[in-house]
Formats: sequence, structure tokens, C-alpha cells
Amino acid sequence: MVEILRSKNVATRFQILAEIAAGQPDIQQKDIARRLNITPQAVSDYIKRLLKEGLLTSAGRSQYRVSNEGVDWMLRHLKELQEYFEIVGKAVSNIKISAAIAGCNLSRGQTAGLVMREGLLFATGDPTVRVTGTAVSDAAEGDDVGITNIQGIISLEIGKVTILEVPGMQKGGSRNVDPGRLQRLIQGKTPVAVVGIEALVALKRTGIQPDCTYGAEEAVIEAASRGLSPVIVCVDEEVPTLIKRLEKANIRYRLSDLRPG
Repeated sequence: MVEILRSKNVATRFQILAEIAAGQPDIQQKDIARRLNITPQAVSDYIKRLLKEGLLTSAGRSQYRVSNEGVDWMLRHLKELQEYFEIVGKAVSNIKISAAIAGCNLSRGQTAGLVMREGLLFATGDPTVRVTGTAVSDAAEGDDVGITNIQGIISLEIGKVTILEVPGMQKGGSRNVDPGRLQRLIQGKTPVAVVGIEALVALKRTGIQPDCTYGAEEAVIEAASRGLSPVIVCVDEEVPTLIKRLEKANIRYRLSDLRPG
């Protein structure tokens, strides 16, 4: 479990910093104590320690601000909480009926093994895998089937996005792309997304049809989140925005320039 949920001390420090961040710079310790249901003396002791550790700064009596170090400390713990809540959310959602693709013929009430294949959930006839559930109806192989009573959490490694950068028109556009390099870097990766006219033309010159031409950024983020290794062919002027979106979603990426040499 994450530190902030294990330690009452860490949780209280986080809450006090949050209260100060919301009300800074003028904040009354008695108001914090009332909202957190602790004593004013306890709030005073915590604030003294937070000031000593550099997580707070003071401009005078009852005037506090969360320092840059304090903001970084809060964001780190907030990220841990968000990741933990995502895991809990998946576990709770397992209580309901989830849809899966039948990997074989299944019977109502049969225990099925659940696995991820190419970003999709499959219900198999192997009940010895780490995650299992119960089929709520008969299903033929390839059908969608409802699964309930899911036990365990499916392990899913986040995929890595390959960004293939195409020069814009001012730098030669698709004519300044090494088509052989483009084909080699796309090979074995799916789905293939594209952003920009220059990138689309460069891709079509290799005979490759993109899977996504609209909403490409969202598509590769979703694909990577499901364990796939997508590739996005992107005009250079859109690459910085794309990278920011990937980093915000905690998606790893590799950037390659498609210009010859």
C-alpha cells in the first residue's frame, strides 16, 4: 500500500499542506484543526516541522505558503494515490459483469481463465491462469461473453509508443523521408496512427494504410495503455504537443527522425 495510506503522520502532513495551499497565504491554524478534526496544538507542531523541512514558507504570523519543494512532495504522493486508486478501481469493477471475447466454446457457469491478447480481454477454457471468472451464459468461440465473479487482477505491461517524425513542408515534407527506414520502424507494431498531411503522404508512399487518421494521439495512448506497441507517424511541428500528452499519461515513447541520414 502507498505510504500516505500506511502512515497517519504522512496523511496528516498532506492534508495540512492541502489546506494551506487552498487558503494561502492567510490561514488560521484553528480552522485547519477544525476541518481535520485534530487539535490546534497538533496543527502547530506539524507546521513547525513542515517549515523546518522546507515544505512550507512563512511571511509572518498566520501567513504560510507551500514551497516548491512542498508542491513536489504533494505531487509525488498524489501520483502514488492515483496509481493505487486505478488498481482499486479495476478490482472493484471486477465485481460487476465484464465483457470478454470467448477464446473457446464456453458454458454458462463455467470457470474461465482471463488473459489479455493484443489489448483485448479473452475468456479461455484454462481455469489455472492467475485471473479467473464465471461465464454468465453459453458462448461460442469468438462471441462476446459476460464474465462475473472475477478473481485476481490481470497483469498488463504498458506499451511503448514509437514516434516517427516527418519533416514539415518547409523542410521538404514527405519527399525528405527515407521510405525504407519508415517501413522498417513500423514493422511489427500496431496500430499505426498518423498526424499531418506530410506524414500521411509519406506513409501512403510505402503502401501502408494507417489505422488511425483522426484522434491519433488518443488512439496511441489507449493502445499503449492496453499493452500494445503503437506507432505514430507525425509531422515535426506536432511532435512537441504529442510528447507532452504522452508524458502526462505516463506513456513511454521512442522518437526517430525519418529524414535520410
